[in-house]
Formats: sequence, structure tokens, C-alpha cells
Amino acid sequence: MKYIETELTPAVLESLLKMSADWAAENSCRGYYPNELSDIQGNRIFLALEGEMPVGYLLGHISQAERSSTVMAADTPFFEVEELYIVPDRRSRGLGGALFRYAEERVRPEAAYILLSTATKNWKAIFHFYIEELDMEFWNARLFKKLG
Repeated sequence: MKYIETELTPAVLESLLKMSADWAAENSCRGYYPNELSDIQGNRIFLALEGEMPVGYLLGHISQAERSSTVMAADTPFFEVEELYIVPDRRSRGLGGALFRYAEERVRPEAAYILLSTATKNWKAIFHFYIEELDMEFWNARLFKKLG
């Protein structure tokens, strides 16, 4: 397995759009829809490659905190993970964690924190992955209940 940061080429775009469409078809995240070019542009792109075939991706970008919070001061640079996806038949093999750690090392010189939000339906697995395996900290939660 190889992990790389890459530019948005036509071949990379095609792979990202296909994986995103497959992810949407899984119906594993609330409100997730297949990406379009505009959803990918402006993000850094990290790929997990098996040979030359992409089997996962992480998209994200560097931002700065607009105001101070209990976690970080205003103007603190952070890396916002937009999406992390591994194809179903390659999951539970450590690829997602390795891809995340690869991206973490690449952005470390530019960011003081990594942040992400998730809308997964399997919150227990996500908590295990991000908190227990990747040593992230729980910061906040937004819960909902449909009425009617």
C-alpha cells in the first residue's frame, strides 16, 4: 500500500468521483451526496493506492480559526478534514488510519490542529476509529431527533 498527496488531474478526479458515488450509494452517512468537481476543488488530496489503483482518499484544507474558542485561539491554523473514504473491500485493514496519519504528517508544519465533522449512521465505529485509534479528542456534538 502506498499513500500520496496529489494534484487534481483528470484521472484523479475520475477516481474521486467514482469513489464518492459508491460512498453515496452505501447510504452510510446522513445527507451525503456524490461529489462534483466544485466539492473537490480547493482541497488537498491524499490517496491510498494499491499498486496504481486508488482504494481510498482523504480531502481537506488548511483554515484559520475565525474567533477564539475553548479549543483554540483566533487565527490558529488548522486542517479541516472534509472526507475520508476507503472502498468497502479494503476496510478494517488499517488503511484509513494510515491515510489519516500520512495526511497528519504532511499538514503538521502548517496546522496546529486537525478537525473534522461526521454524519455517519455508525457513530460507535467512528468514535472508536477517530478517538481510540487516531487519538483525537471529542469536542462537541450536534444531535437531532425528527418530530412527527
